[in-house]
Amino acid sequence: MQDPFRLDGKVAIITGSSRGIGRASAEAMARLGAKVVISSRKAEPCDEAAAAIKTERGEAIAIPCNISRRDEVEALVAGTRAHWGRIDILVCNAAVNPAYGPTVDLTDEAFDKIMGSNVKSTLWLCNLVMPEMARQGGGTVVIVSSIAGLRASPMIGAYGISKAADFALCRNLAAEWGPHNVRINCLAPGLIKTDFAKALWEDEKTVARRNAATPLRRIGLPEEMGPVVAFLAGPGSSFITGQVIVADGGVTIA
Repeated sequence: MQDPFRLDGKVAIITGSSRGIGRASAEAMARLGAKVVISSRKAEPCDEAAAAIKTERGEAIAIPCNISRRDEVEALVAGTRAHWGRIDILVCNAAVNPAYGPTVDLTDEAFDKIMGSNVKSTLWLCNLVMPEMARQGGGTVVIVSSIAGLRASPMIGAYGISKAADFALCRNLAAEWGPHNVRINCLAPGLIKTDFAKALWEDEKTVARRNAATPLRRIGLPEEMGPVVAFLAGPGSSFITGQVIVADGGVTIA
């Protein structure tokens, strides 16, 4: 019987993968046999992450990309095809949040940046790779979203709006591409100890309150998210599509 968690021979693009959840996802998939593309804005961190995977006998290349720029997104996809000839897995992990505070203070510029990077770029990537996946007989997409799309927040409201949009985009694409054996799901992490979320977890009092309200009594780690992404990308989740998988230590049920 085929191991339902192996990704041998699969080619995976992971955006925002020089650190945090993206890097943990790339490392997890590489350990399971995937050929991974490390991609973030700056070349040097991408090269370092790819080199670390290759040190552990994994297969990885680095293609820097600013997801807010259409030409760079297209170059990321084209570069992956040129190097490995196909794309089987897409992980849309890169995101931005330049605005903290109530939405009454949100500028048009910040809102457009959040929606462009967190939603429009994901649609760009999906539209570039899902038709190809369909022609190959199947493929998988994982959008790394957030429980911010499920809950109101006085601090990161615009970010939450973009993450809720991820859920709707996921459902619609799942309906459109399911007949072609192309699956798409969202992972919605809770508070994870990443540089991206540092403003939320670096204050000890804030974390203490959060931990007290979380059944597992702690925040999460990037390496706990990577295997979930790998599961959603692989054959073990072959009958799951259009879903939001929450990984938050139980905070949304408490």
